[in-house]
Amino acid sequence: MALERRAELGEFLRSRRARLRPEELGLPAYGGRRRVPGLRREELAQLAGVSVDHYVRLEQGRTLHFSEAVLDAVARALRLDAVERAHLYRLARPWPETGAFVSEGEQDQRQQVRPGLRRLLDSTPDVPAYIVGRNTDVLAWNRLAAALITDFGALPPRQRNLARLVFLDEGMRNLYADWHGKAGDVAAYLRLDAGRHPDDPHTAELLDELAAGSPEFRAAWAEHRLKDKTHGRYVYRHPVVGELDLGFETLRLPDDPDQALIAHTVDEGTPSETALRLLANWARETLPVGAER
Repeated sequence: MALERRAELGEFLRSRRARLRPEELGLPAYGGRRRVPGLRREELAQLAGVSVDHYVRLEQGRTLHFSEAVLDAVARALRLDAVERAHLYRLARPWPETGAFVSEGEQDQRQQVRPGLRRLLDSTPDVPAYIVGRNTDVLAWNRLAAALITDFGALPPRQRNLARLVFLDEGMRNLYADWHGKAGDVAAYLRLDAGRHPDDPHTAELLDELAAGSPEFRAAWAEHRLKDKTHGRYVYRHPVVGELDLGFETLRLPDDPDQALIAHTVDEGTPSETALRLLANWARETLPVGAER
């Protein structure tokens, strides 16, 4: 299930056309009942100010070297947000530095966590925090993150992956109060990451495994959602301390562009703050400090 660039570009553009309505954009709803939802190619080309043939060639992936002006016009017509626009550019103008496959040695090097970052994780024992790399691999974590989500250190390195855990581990369905929301987010993160590295065989292997093992992943993947890991909230139903309503913030690591540090937050004076404190006490008695792959 490699992310074939031309096919992904076409599917992405069709999915974004399908969510637009002509009447909302000031276009006449001519031609009777539509066989498929959304805008026709002709209507999208009209909105973008490009020829129909030009747009069709883009959507069909006949060439991957469209001008910036054309891509900007199509992005505006499709009402793409910043994340979607960047995804379109990566697929339609794949410069080597944005989409090239790296050797396995380089990949392993990029998945290494600097010692200073590991010390940073362990210096925040009251904040669940972990570092993710390419393909949602969990590269390092502190003790409270392991107590909150799962004991990553007890898993084989290959299984320390958020997408594998969420879609293939039945225990995750009980951990997240809104498992379907979490699963949809993870699929959207993974699609965005796959668009950055469409030729990576490790990505293809992971997508094949998820598609074979989870009908929910296949359904979420077909939605073509894109989402970056920035901030948000999840409600956890923890087997030891009960419900925790936690926010999260994502810190990008400029020297390691494939890595991000994710730290959870809790509102002061809430039952979740009490539960998180209890979880930290339990973790100190039960789990090792932390680890990396």
